[in-house]
Amino acid sequence: MSRTESRTASQRQSTTPDVVEATINYVRPMAERPKFHAQDHARDNLRFDPQRVTIENARALHDAPSLEREGLTLARQASAIRDFRDADEVRRLYPRELETFIVELTGANRAVMLGGGGLVRYTERSRHYKTGMNTQPARFPHVDFTPSTAPGLVDNVFGSQTEKLRPGQRLVGYNVWRAISLPPQDVPLAVCDARTVARADLMPADGVYDDGDDPSKWRELEAYVVGANPAHRWIYYRDMQPDEVLVFRAYDNAPAWRAGVPHSAFDDPSCPAGGPPRVSIEARVFAVYD
Repeated sequence: MSRTESRTASQRQSTTPDVVEATINYVRPMAERPKFHAQDHARDNLRFDPQRVTIENARALHDAPSLEREGLTLARQASAIRDFRDADEVRRLYPRELETFIVELTGANRAVMLGGGGLVRYTERSRHYKTGMNTQPARFPHVDFTPSTAPGLVDNVFGSQTEKLRPGQRLVGYNVWRAISLPPQDVPLAVCDARTVARADLMPADGVYDDGDDPSKWRELEAYVVGANPAHRWIYYRDMQPDEVLVFRAYDNAPAWRAGVPHSAFDDPSCPAGGPPRVSIEARVFAVYD
């Protein structure tokens, strides 16, 4: 980032309100099992319950969020990848980078990335929007894994294999989210403080990978969609840099139940009009702790 760009981002941080209001598309309780599709949301059966909520810019908080408390944190991870749109380069470098990073960040004994790479996503204003499988941002709050499909517990569509845990070992799944377009980001990611999420807020649903024209070949993975709760506290990191990653918990097998972190894309009303559309990459990593 140039000095001019850095100075502009700093000025924006100092002059923009640290709390914004935006719409989160919660899901209503449903008689049928919720189902959503990675490629064509016209096939979804979700019944939305849109709510206007306040979303705090975490950079302005007195106490920075942490993985152990809110279930999320922002960290530096300077990648050697030159082009995150290069799938071969990502598959070659990103797994080792993030596995090492998660071990160093959390103190895990070992970590494994699912799927061998990451999911590059484009917002609606991008000419690359919906040009590949699962390349669009999710506009409703969800948690990617449940105890039925958590990474390392079962063989699943992301390529993980069942992890043989010894008694007392802890298994935690993480999402690692990076904006690879420069700030400001028009559609950032909002994450919900896990302490404010109740079990009843999380509704099991089927995420469908509708790849191709034959529905019999579509793969499904159980996830959670999220119902409205006025107790929810929403947070985001404004103006993320490419060497920053947002890490948040997707699953934890600790004896005391802890929610995975619901997350959703949203339109940031503080973002100036006409900027470049946000591009991001998300990866899923699970870690084992003795």
